[in-house]
Amino acid sequence: MFTGIVEKTGKIVKIEQEGSNFHFTIEVEFAEELKIDQSMAHDGCCLTVVSVDPAKKQYVVTAMDETMLKTNLKNWHVGYEVNLERSMKMDGRFDGHIVQGHVDQTATCDRVVDDNGSWRYYFNYDASKNNFTVPKGSISVNGVSLTVVDSEKGKFSVAIIPYTHKVTNFHNFKPGVVVNIEFDVFGKYVQRLLEQYFERQNKQ
Repeated sequence: MFTGIVEKTGKIVKIEQEGSNFHFTIEVEFAEELKIDQSMAHDGCCLTVVSVDPAKKQYVVTAMDETMLKTNLKNWHVGYEVNLERSMKMDGRFDGHIVQGHVDQTATCDRVVDDNGSWRYYFNYDASKNNFTVPKGSISVNGVSLTVVDSEKGKFSVAIIPYTHKVTNFHNFKPGVVVNIEFDVFGKYVQRLLEQYFERQNKQ
């Protein structure tokens, strides 16, 4: 489980394909603190550490074909800056919202607006997958816990303060960039409960 508070950004330094799997070597300051089998969120996608090289401050994670298809990992390249968050400590403060690290779908950045010191980012996503946002609701964009500002079917916007803009890969976003989206877990449960309720109603 994660909170959507990005610790650091890492840099992709190597990508290797083995069958349908992809191995990503990532460089980050805290690599020497990592352990094999540890779970980490990468742009909001939970991946397992499979090897660590403390001397080079690098570690490796592996993504399966299904993960590549459903997330923005297929667009990663050497030099790509990725948002990183280690799993939440049970004795730590819960500063974001519940993020599972299970990407629901991708979204595309539609436009970026300079909002006099902050930034407003607008995104489009495939509404046919029955995911949704609500104003003032929580959403994870590339693993960053954010509050929805504007909400329409298949569209939403978020506001980014200078600190978040600096320490995450949001400063690289421009129209056309594909990001990972995880919708609010509580909203998904409510949606499923309502679907089951109406399914029973229709059978009566």
